[in-house]
Amino acid sequence: MPVSFRLCYITDGNALQPRPLLPLIEEAVQAGIDLIQIREQGLPTRELLQLVENAVAAAKGSGTCIVVNDRLDVALAAGADGVHLGTQSIPARAVRAKVSQEFVVGVSCHSRQEALAAEDARADYVLLGPIFETPSKIAYGPPLGLGLLRETAAAAGIPVLALGGISVERVRVCLEAGAAGVAGIRIFQDPPSLLARVRELRAQFP
Repeated sequence: MPVSFRLCYITDGNALQPRPLLPLIEEAVQAGIDLIQIREQGLPTRELLQLVENAVAAAKGSGTCIVVNDRLDVALAAGADGVHLGTQSIPARAVRAKVSQEFVVGVSCHSRQEALAAEDARADYVLLGPIFETPSKIAYGPPLGLGLLRETAAAAGIPVLALGGISVERVRVCLEAGAAGVAGIRIFQDPPSLLARVRELRAQFP
């Protein structure tokens, strides 16, 4: 399926509680978010599989791509569009050898070198971060900054999405630095209206 790498919503069901996650995923599809990464690491496999199956059903016929964080087995079993790999996941090259060309493979990267290695392993896109300071990434050191985003986006031949501390006000500077789009959790989960937030974000794109 053709994928536009602009807005990527990374789920965090724990942060949503007591609100359920699936209705927000359905709302994200209706709002036209391009990429939804289901990142529910604490869910038992059976529950994760059911969630992904429901997400895939909700996205059927839309332009939204559903990828599963780390769990290639669940992504394949549920009929998801792809998988998103972290630093502790199966290597992208090994995944690409097992799946069809249409299966989307994304990789989380924290340096220019990692992004280029992901491209060499035939990943379809990378998430680069954290670009800005964000509470969830303080333990991993200082943010990468717009300079590294600019260098990486210029060097890579696949879409680079900016991640980490992304706000509505920071989207344009990320795009000006060469990012194909932005990714995040709170920027999509916190607003009272996800549809209004997506419209607000899309207005930042040229």
